[in-house]
Amino acid sequence: MSDLPPSGSAEPVPPATSGAPTDPTRSTPSAAGPVPGQSGSTGSPAPAADPWARPVVPEQPGPDASQPTAPATPTTPAPGWPAPSGATPAPGWPAPGGATPPPGWPVPHGNTPPPGWSPSAGDPSTGWGWPAGGPAYPGHPMPGAPYPAQPAPAGHYGWYPAVDPDDPLVTPPHAGVAGWFARCTGAVRRGWRQLLPIVLLTQCVPAAIISVLSLYLVPTDEPVTGPDGAPVLPDGYLEHVFAFYGVVMLAALLFGPVQAAGWGAGTWVVARQAAGEPAGLGAALRYGLRRALGLWGWTIVASLLITVGACLCLLPGVYVGFAVALFGPVYLFERQEPIGRAWRMFHQRFGMVLGRVALVMCALLAATVLDLVVSTVSGVVFGADPTSAPGTTVGAVALAVVGAALAAPAYLAQLVGLVVAYAEQRAQEGPVNAARLAAELG
Repeated sequence: MSDLPPSGSAEPVPPATSGAPTDPTRSTPSAAGPVPGQSGSTGSPAPAADPWARPVVPEQPGPDASQPTAPATPTTPAPGWPAPSGATPAPGWPAPGGATPPPGWPVPHGNTPPPGWSPSAGDPSTGWGWPAGGPAYPGHPMPGAPYPAQPAPAGHYGWYPAVDPDDPLVTPPHAGVAGWFARCTGAVRRGWRQLLPIVLLTQCVPAAIISVLSLYLVPTDEPVTGPDGAPVLPDGYLEHVFAFYGVVMLAALLFGPVQAAGWGAGTWVVARQAAGEPAGLGAALRYGLRRALGLWGWTIVASLLITVGACLCLLPGVYVGFAVALFGPVYLFERQEPIGRAWRMFHQRFGMVLGRVALVMCALLAATVLDLVVSTVSGVVFGADPTSAPGTTVGAVALAVVGAALAAPAYLAQLVGLVVAYAEQRAQEGPVNAARLAAELG
């Protein structure tokens, strides 16, 4: 016999059992509502049995046998059972073990699940793929996709995670000249009380002494015209010229360690203050003295390279000066191969380093122009030989000291600008911050 109900009946018929036969004369009460998945029309042919419905248990003998049977309710189907046409699975129902959802499950927004993926537990209405709110692990890629770079907080995509965009010394990538300039001015505001005495003591005092020596040693004799109209040098003119330049170069060599100590002390103050560490004047000078001889030796090497380039032609000398401009910070922070390292930094990021060093050179050029103006004023006021009289000597010496002191802002700009430019190049190579740079100074 068929288990399907007769035509025109919408009531499910219990399956036959091996027990006592059911009385065919007894009427079965109507269900409380329509069974899900049926059309509800009693005149149409009966559809197939609902595979999602719980099978109706036949009545058992007992005191409750006269009670009507409860309507069938949907439960979790067996794996692989299809949903009826137009039906929506209840929340929490998993997809079958296959690669695609069973027939009848809607896929919202036209999404297609990847092979082997199942919908998010408890929320099949969100569709296949990530649940609302993004992946469970931020930055976790889709299967087979490359791991994305993590941007720094408030930074550009692709920054190193350890680069702080608000670091007071290290200019992060993509910050540009404005970021470099802001860190230079910040370093001057933080440390001018220590940096200005360092610059005056180690840079301006040697410059003033050399200027005063020049007043006494500069040749005052001028070429004269001979009987044939050709210029004739005065007696002893060449000796005076060589003596002048020899004394100036010797003084520069002697004061070289003092100036190198000043560069080391100023770099130490800039880095330590940016890292939030104490940076006293005495401690800075002691650090500068420890690094003075090494930095002075590399300064001589760099000066010789620039001089050779200038002798070949002026432009190669200028080029070499730009290319090795960062040798001082490289030596102080890394203490190895300062000339070669500075050369590579310059050529790896040519435009960036060239722009920063050019701004520093503009400050030095302004100081040079100011020194020429002071020298011109001194020559006009006190004559070509200012040491010929005591009064003119005092005036010329005072003016030379004032001119050397006026160059202090240019020295300060050179010191801070090169240190911040070096820190920016380090940030281009990898994660670095002010604390790490301060620790590298030792």
